[in-house]
Amino acid sequence: MLIDTHCHLDFPDFDPDREAVIRRARSAGVAQIVVPSITVDNLDRVLQLCGTDPQLYPALGLHPCFKHDPENDLNLLDKALTRAQGKVIAVGEIGMDFRPAYTNPDQLRAQERVFEGQLQLARAHALPVLIHAVKAHDQVLKRLRQYALPRGGIVHAFSGSEQQAREYAKLGFKLGFGGGLTHERAHRLHRLAETLPLEWLVLETDAPDMPLQGRQGERNEPCRVVDVAAFVAELRGLDTAEVAAVTSDTAARLLLY
Repeated sequence: MLIDTHCHLDFPDFDPDREAVIRRARSAGVAQIVVPSITVDNLDRVLQLCGTDPQLYPALGLHPCFKHDPENDLNLLDKALTRAQGKVIAVGEIGMDFRPAYTNPDQLRAQERVFEGQLQLARAHALPVLIHAVKAHDQVLKRLRQYALPRGGIVHAFSGSEQQAREYAKLGFKLGFGGGLTHERAHRLHRLAETLPLEWLVLETDAPDMPLQGRQGERNEPCRVVDVAAFVAELRGLDTAEVAAVTSDTAARLLLY
């Protein structure tokens, strides 16, 4: 059985056939799906969706690529985490994104304030975090060292270097690999997925986004995490069942137990 550690199953992309998407995932062997929020507008939507199925697990957070009112939205997130205590398994999707579209001075200040505020909430609520880091791994690592979260978390859609991977591992973080890994030109990711300790890896789809090689332009689905497991297995010369067992055990120990 497999765990999709990052799937935006509440997004409108799935409104026409969400139940069928979940059935396809289960039929493929994906037993559990982690559903992160991105803004205060979908906190309740994520909780309501996950309340309909015990194998859907909510994470609540404020994504760095969206506009937030730091004080107000952090307060609303804190209240939601308190209200859903015992149900929410992580604070996420949170982090920093330094692509040009998100890095004017006001956006950078807001990203820093919201990210640091959410790290504080993760400590207060004793939860791991789901990290979004694009062109910002060193800045994210600096803050993770500062806040020293006792339960670590997952670096979603990991895109950093081997050195950065090892720094995350020192802090108790696992590395999320998904559709991007399967692309022909992702040579650095191929090397990392092949050579890093398998116990550091967890699998994800980021559905409906980040489709696999050969499926560009299609809606991604949680059932595709099986294909990611098979790709990792091929890189490492292992059986897909072994990759599925190890990565799912890692994810379950971090998020579900």
